[in-house]
Amino acid sequence: MNSPKKYTCAIARSANILGDKWNLLILRDIILHKKSRFKEFMSSKEKIATNVLTKKLTILLEEGFIGKLTPLGTKKSTRYIALDKGISALPILIEMYLFSIRSIDESVLDDSQIAIKNVLITNRDAFEEEKIKQYLDFSEELRAL
Repeated sequence: MNSPKKYTCAIARSANILGDKWNLLILRDIILHKKSRFKEFMSSKEKIATNVLTKKLTILLEEGFIGKLTPLGTKKSTRYIALDKGISALPILIEMYLFSIRSIDESVLDDSQIAIKNVLITNRDAFEEEKIKQYLDFSEELRAL
């Protein structure tokens, strides 16, 4: 980020980016939901404002968490993909999910959320490996466009 502050603590440095709700939700959408277009991020249930989304995408780009593909050279063709640094945040997203999912009453979850919860609780490592593989395959498809 464009901050002159230099962090000497690894947790403070990580929290500077990953402590932001919108940055985490954008990374979630990119990696887990395979969203790559601005309008796809806008359709997320959390309802991010366009100006906030633009700012957060810029920060994630500057920090090397995501990259930008523009296959047709136009703004409408722009796609955002997670880079290695962004993908490395997946374990953090998973741990945050596990931290809170156990305390959410299943009556408010839909069938897919319950299925994800059960898979994650049963075999977290296999879930993570599969999601990374699926995302890498997806990002290769985007790069080939």
